[in-house]
Amino acid sequence: MIRVTILGSGTGVPSLERSACSVLMRTGSRKLLFDLGAGTMRRLLEAGVSIWEITHVFISHHHPDHTGELASFLFATKYPEEYRRRTAFTVAGAEGLLRLYDGLRQAFGNWIEMEEILHFREFSTAGPDVMEDEEFETETLPMRHIESSVGYRVTARDGSVAVYSGDTDYSDNLIELARNADLLICESSLPDEIKAEGHLTPSIAGTIATRADVKTLLLTHFYPESDRFDIESECRQTYAGPLIFARDLMELDVFPGRVM
Repeated sequence: MIRVTILGSGTGVPSLERSACSVLMRTGSRKLLFDLGAGTMRRLLEAGVSIWEITHVFISHHHPDHTGELASFLFATKYPEEYRRRTAFTVAGAEGLLRLYDGLRQAFGNWIEMEEILHFREFSTAGPDVMEDEEFETETLPMRHIESSVGYRVTARDGSVAVYSGDTDYSDNLIELARNADLLICESSLPDEIKAEGHLTPSIAGTIATRADVKTLLLTHFYPESDRFDIESECRQTYAGPLIFARDLMELDVFPGRVM
C-alpha cells in the first residue's frame, strides 16, 4: 500500500489555500517526498511528519516552485546539533541535479553539506531509468517541460502503483509511465481555454489517463485561473474514470486496483 498525502496542490503563485506542488508517499518504512517548493516543510508538519523522517527526496525538475525549499530543507536537516539528522537519506532527480546542488553549495557552503549522510542519485534525461529499494521501485521517464523534467512511477512491494507526472506537456512518455497505474497524480495547471506551453490542461490530462488506462486520476498543480472555470467538465470530455481534485493535506491510500 502507498499512502499519498498532497502537501501542495498549487504553483509558484502565493496562496493561503494551496502551497507549491509537493507530494508525500509512504510505503513500508519509507517516506518519499516529491518536490519541495514554498510551504512544503510546514505542510509536512501539518501532516504529522518531520523532515528527519523523510528517506528520499525526488525532484521532478529544477524550477523554483518545485525546488525552492531544498536549501532550507538541507539546512534544517543539519542544524541545530541537538536536532540534526543522523541517518542517511537520498536526494534524487534528473541529470543536472548535482549541478543544482553545487550552485546551492556556492551560495550556502558548509551550512548544507552533509557528506556522511546525504546521497544523490541522478536519473537519465535520455530515456527510462530505475532505482531499486527494499520497500519500493521507482521508474522514471523524461517529461516535456524543461531539460531536467522527469516523471516518477512508484511500485510498492504489494504491487500498488502511484505515478507523479511533475510538470509536462502532452507526452507519450507519461502515458507509458502511467500505464495501468492505480493512481496518476497529474499536473493540470490551467484550463483548456488558456493552456500554457509545457503544461497540461484538464482535457489533455484526461486523454493521457484514458490512453494509459489508469484506475484513478488525481489532478493537481492548479494556477488560480483554474478556480474560474469548470475544470471537471473539461476533464470529463476525455476521461470517464474516478477523478479527484487535489487539496492541500488530502490523504489517499493506494492499493492494487483501487484508491481509497
